[in-house]
Amino acid sequence: MTNEHAHFEKPTHVRWIVFTLCCGTSWLLYLHRYVFSLIKVELHTEFGLGEAQLGILDSGFSLFYFVCQVPMGIAVDVWGAWAALTMMIVVWSVGLGLHTWAPTVNHLWYGRATLGIGQSGVFAALSRISKSWFPSSARTTMQGWVGVFFGRMGGLCANLLIGSLVLGVFGVPWRTAVFGLTIVGLVHAVVFAMLFRNTPNQHRRVNKSERELIRQGDPTEKTQERLGMRKLFSRMTPRSIGNLLTLNTQMILSAGADNIFSAWIPLFLVKVHNLEFKEMGIYASLPLLGGALGGAAGGWLNDVMIRRTGNRRISRSAIGFAGKAIAGGLLLTALFWYDDPYKFCTMLFFVKFFSDWSLSTTWGAVTDIGGRATATVFAFNNAMGTIGVVLAPALFGFIAEFAGWPLVFVTGAVTYLLCAISWLPFNSTIPVVEDQQPNNQ
Repeated sequence: MTNEHAHFEKPTHVRWIVFTLCCGTSWLLYLHRYVFSLIKVELHTEFGLGEAQLGILDSGFSLFYFVCQVPMGIAVDVWGAWAALTMMIVVWSVGLGLHTWAPTVNHLWYGRATLGIGQSGVFAALSRISKSWFPSSARTTMQGWVGVFFGRMGGLCANLLIGSLVLGVFGVPWRTAVFGLTIVGLVHAVVFAMLFRNTPNQHRRVNKSERELIRQGDPTEKTQERLGMRKLFSRMTPRSIGNLLTLNTQMILSAGADNIFSAWIPLFLVKVHNLEFKEMGIYASLPLLGGALGGAAGGWLNDVMIRRTGNRRISRSAIGFAGKAIAGGLLLTALFWYDDPYKFCTMLFFVKFFSDWSLSTTWGAVTDIGGRATATVFAFNNAMGTIGVVLAPALFGFIAEFAGWPLVFVTGAVTYLLCAISWLPFNSTIPVVEDQQPNNQ
């Protein structure tokens, strides 16, 4: 009787606690990252920095983010997400706090570097968690919520809560506001460490039914072998390498174009349209709200299309291509309302909606081909994408200062269109390592 009862027991719900922790981590990461785009306005006045110099500071963050991507991804696969991600939350929060200490522009580099190092492997860890804690049938939906919706909502909250409310309405000094966010980050690290465990098997509150539900349709989770970078590359074929590089190409282009929204919209609204913090925070939030909704919609659309067509390759490529192509076309169209900040930012809402439904597709594609090296593959792909983030701030800053803001948006639109084309040859059924069976379903 006891065994029969155990066999039919309802699954526990610990995976939703994990989901909440992941959402909170993504939200906080973007909240902390987007704050710099707000304090650029203050730094412009305090230190007399131009767009080109501010762009170089952004590139400094991206450079350290790039260099540490793969080492942090390997750390996640080798040490587990619990230790690696807890450490990263602490490091990036300290890095944010260093911005408040910087007495000169040169000292700001310490804060930018530490923030970049701490945030470099976070999404690799979250991708690994999605592989370990959620069934494959709903995984891309989960990734859309965690990786895109709550991330973009973090950026939106940076503009609304910190920009419009804290800095605008209450007039809190930017250093005080940023120090408060540092404390929030350190508290989150403690909560994450207390509630999270690497796998369902390691969490004492997960019952057998929930473990079986999570493993459904994902045989790669049954093996515990760890793949380091050397072993990973030794098992790759020319075909799988070429396929991975195709995914890397779209990531570089996507991340480069998206830098407009993560780094420049607040300053653009202040300098071109003379908006103060109160209005600027609201208008700058519209594109991020679009991205949040698009990310959630894209994750759901991926799972639905894969189930209905039974063809993972066509589903991933079609959704990725359509999202970026529509985003590029809409960004060019938005320039017709360039002189009206409300209408222009409303158009940017739709640009980010379609752009970011493709970002959910990228997360799903990585878990498709990554197998048990998902975190390492994600980190490598994200590191390649950071090439675009390293180059874009300096490029957009230079263009804005010496050629004008309209050309910044034209450059972003062309980049989105090239990104759309790069989705076409990608095949999400080609695994990175030879001994992993292709997943066509």
